[in-house]
Amino acid sequence: MTAQIHVPSLTMMSRAGAVSALTLAAVGGTLVAPGATTEANAATAYASKALKVAASKRGSPYRYGATGPHRFDCSGLTLYSYKNVGKKLPRTAQQQYNRTKHVSAASRQRGDLVFFHSGSSVYHVGIYAGGGKIWHSPKTGSVVRLEKIWTKRVWYGRVR
Repeated sequence: MTAQIHVPSLTMMSRAGAVSALTLAAVGGTLVAPGATTEANAATAYASKALKVAASKRGSPYRYGATGPHRFDCSGLTLYSYKNVGKKLPRTAQQQYNRTKHVSAASRQRGDLVFFHSGSSVYHVGIYAGGGKIWHSPKTGSVVRLEKIWTKRVWYGRVR
């Protein structure tokens, strides 16, 4: 059960109110804005399910332009994974980056998309699995696999 506190305005929150909110958080409650819980939980549920779909494709061969169900390129795997949980993504990695809500590395969550880029151009995408790893379909001659993120030149996007 999640406790919810309606806070009309942060500027109106007294010091005692702030302490109460921190106490609530410390004992396992949450402080949320009205309507935020449903949207956040839905995004997390979709992301978790999409991650499981991607993992289920372990060992599927890479094929340029393929969107599954047996062969994938990088954006084909992310498109397929999210499509199977009811979320629509565009076809290419760059288009997917443009469509997602951009989040910081510190805010990334399992199921977020990880975009590899050179300058402002996105050239690869995978699904964040946690622990600095992604599920992805890397290149010709390879297969869908779990792999450590090998560079810091990545951006993160959350499918909404």
